[in-house]
Amino acid sequence: MSDVRVTIQRDSERDERVVTTGTTAADLFQGERSVVAARVAGELKDLAYEVADGDAVEPVEISSEDGLNILRHSTAHVMAQAVQELFPDAKLGIGPPIKDGFYYDFDVETPFHPDDLKRIEKKMQEIQKRGQKFARRAVGDDAAREELADEPYKLELIGLKGSAADAAEGASAEVGAGELTIYDNLDAKTGELCWKDLCRGPHLPSTRAIPAFKLMRSAAAYWRGSEKNKQLQRIYGTAWPTKDELKAHLEFLAEAEKRDHRKLGAELDLFSVPEDIGSGLAVFHPKGGIIRRVMEDYSRRRHEESGYEFVYTPHATKGKLFEKSGHLDWYADGMYPPMQLDEGVDYYLKPMNCPMHNLIFDARGRSYRELPLRLFEFGTVYRYEKSGVVHGLTRARGFTQDDAHIYCTKEQMADELDATLTFVLDLLRDYGLTDFYLELSTKDPEKFVGSDAAWEEATETLRKVAEKQGLPLVPDPGGAAFYGPKISVQTKDAIGRTWQMSTVQLDFNLPERFDLEYTAADGSKQRPVMIHRALFGSIERFFAVLLEHYAGAFPAWLAPVQATGIPIGDAHVPYLQDFAAQAKAKGLRIEVDSSSDRMQKKIRNAQKAKVPFMIIAGDEDVANGAVSFRYRDGSQKNGIPREEAIAEILDVVERRAQV
Repeated sequence: MSDVRVTIQRDSERDERVVTTGTTAADLFQGERSVVAARVAGELKDLAYEVADGDAVEPVEISSEDGLNILRHSTAHVMAQAVQELFPDAKLGIGPPIKDGFYYDFDVETPFHPDDLKRIEKKMQEIQKRGQKFARRAVGDDAAREELADEPYKLELIGLKGSAADAAEGASAEVGAGELTIYDNLDAKTGELCWKDLCRGPHLPSTRAIPAFKLMRSAAAYWRGSEKNKQLQRIYGTAWPTKDELKAHLEFLAEAEKRDHRKLGAELDLFSVPEDIGSGLAVFHPKGGIIRRVMEDYSRRRHEESGYEFVYTPHATKGKLFEKSGHLDWYADGMYPPMQLDEGVDYYLKPMNCPMHNLIFDARGRSYRELPLRLFEFGTVYRYEKSGVVHGLTRARGFTQDDAHIYCTKEQMADELDATLTFVLDLLRDYGLTDFYLELSTKDPEKFVGSDAAWEEATETLRKVAEKQGLPLVPDPGGAAFYGPKISVQTKDAIGRTWQMSTVQLDFNLPERFDLEYTAADGSKQRPVMIHRALFGSIERFFAVLLEHYAGAFPAWLAPVQATGIPIGDAHVPYLQDFAAQAKAKGLRIEVDSSSDRMQKKIRNAQKAKVPFMIIAGDEDVANGAVSFRYRDGSQKNGIPREEAIAEILDVVERRAQV
């Protein structure tokens, strides 16, 4: 045996070692149970990888992002093995890791039942305890086709190897641009083959290294994400480095389910998505309409105070407008099909507002004295999302953007971006979101318009603007749209989930396409800089985020009903109705429960409706011209004079405070 020199890299520490030929990554990290793979020259390797002379080897911990993906992908293989042991006719699709878990697609005659998932999970536990070894081997295309002749979907993936299509719907976890590999699950004692799958890997050393997992649900899914393909059955699961982490994740999911905006929307009578209208097209009920109107009114006032001018544009336009803007070239698949009107002219429902705002800018000559010109619209747009991705209000087919387009000189660009981002963050804070980080999306070298110099200047300007906010700034290489770089505001909600909120984008494309100009101080014609800015993204989506953030218990300024009057007896109803009239005259939203229910039932009803204040009145209150307060947390204050009670509610509303 000859000596092999390797370097073990741990963060900034380097450990030079001399080992013998045949030494594996597992040998290098012997005794370190948290290490599940290795990274060599930037590539992930199984622990069975034999190190070569000159290798720099980095341990991959199970709790790292790569380690979690390896754990979850390995668990997906165990699930697929369990399915085929229980359902021998099941054909394998793909099984990649995803955020917080994994899935695997199967072609089966009958959709999976919840009881099937229990059986599959029990079988997985058996396989996990067997300690089967994950063993990688390279195969040629022809040999792989011969081995997997009974797996039609795997054969299709072999044919895709190295193509752009192999990245679709998780297929890159199965095949890549290089060699094909098959992973064998080998019996821990005899070494006999138990199961195999086409896979790029890497995997855990054995099934026993899977600490904790649970199957979550099954759903229908089109093969490779295309509605043109056959519908398969997808099983979702989750896997974690410890049982405690699995338990915490399941508790988080239970809390998230309680906060699901679709569930709360129905319970609180806020909105619905009627089948008679269509998927992704919501209607707001009166209480939801109040919340939405208050959101919009406050936003409108803040925009007016910051120098924005309101415009309105139609919902449909001739197709030539989107040819001019380039949207028919780039976004046609996401647009509704055209309507042929006026003797064969194509009209489209608009998917965005910017081309129409450009027409407003270009409706007459513009002077540098008018800039920056900030045009704002609550503009309803329509995008044809696939049925599989439509999700309540957060992914809809019809929605209203709080859309602004700012036209300024190049010299004004940095200050305008700075003011815009500050405005965006301050307004989000007003709605109760406070935990932010920023993401800077930069040029995709394969898809962009404009010069490299312009991109570099714009990107650096955005970077400086973002850094001034003092928030974490995360790079998103290649994530920009083709027309310019972007800052996006990411916020965490009350249970720690991250949502993308506002975006601020520079655009080199539309001012050129629309030949937009303004007259400069020297009389020359100049091209304006165009800034796209969506604060909520869409009113509907922001409504859903706030609904989940507050779990339906909106602060009083947003709550559809700010207070409910609860009489102790029928004789006290007129007194509370008079109190309600006095409060309504001050602009408060208050109702009186005059139903025949008992008082305790009325209190429970108000609690279920998540009303901020309950105003209770009995004989003593009436005699003293007072009321009693009952708060959301169950605490109570008695004998408050009516004027003081109204003043307290008004104070909470005006401060936009939570109670």
